[in-house]
Amino acid sequence: MKRLIFAALAACALISSGCSKDFDNSTVSEFDLSRYLGEWYEVARYNHSFERGMDNTMAEYILQDDGKVVVLNTGWKDGKFKIAEGKAKYKDPEGDPGALKVSFFLFFYSEYNVMMVDENYQISLVGSKAEKYLWILSRTPVPDPDLLEMILDEAEERGYDTSKLIWVDQSRNIAQWEEENAE
Repeated sequence: MKRLIFAALAACALISSGCSKDFDNSTVSEFDLSRYLGEWYEVARYNHSFERGMDNTMAEYILQDDGKVVVLNTGWKDGKFKIAEGKAKYKDPEGDPGALKVSFFLFFYSEYNVMMVDENYQISLVGSKAEKYLWILSRTPVPDPDLLEMILDEAEERGYDTSKLIWVDQSRNIAQWEEENAE
């Protein structure tokens, strides 16, 4: 648990640090949080310390009765299941609806920029103010190839180097998803 808390603190500090602005991390102009809620599989990410060595990673966004959003990040590391519970909130819901803030420890928030989401909310491109953070999330452990290509093109157009992406092993989640969706 101490390692998880340390990782969350380190993540907040790194994401909050300044960086050069030669990339485009602007958020979507229209964003429907209610459609974004639920489970997302982490398809790809840039390598960073707080998820290093993790596979079968997922994020779940759960709206609470009080309007707050609980964030559950899960994954496997060294054969052990890990879970981190956090919270999300809008940074500026009227002026910048795709800009969220996420915290996994006390009141230390990091930027969570929804930079692209397809019209059916099946795939998403997420970043922060630092160009060293990038995630591709999908509603399924293996995204539709056309949607994946669309997201990769968007990331490259924004100045992200997609050759640096780590493609997340989702084999456990694929097996479970196939079992749950078998007819």
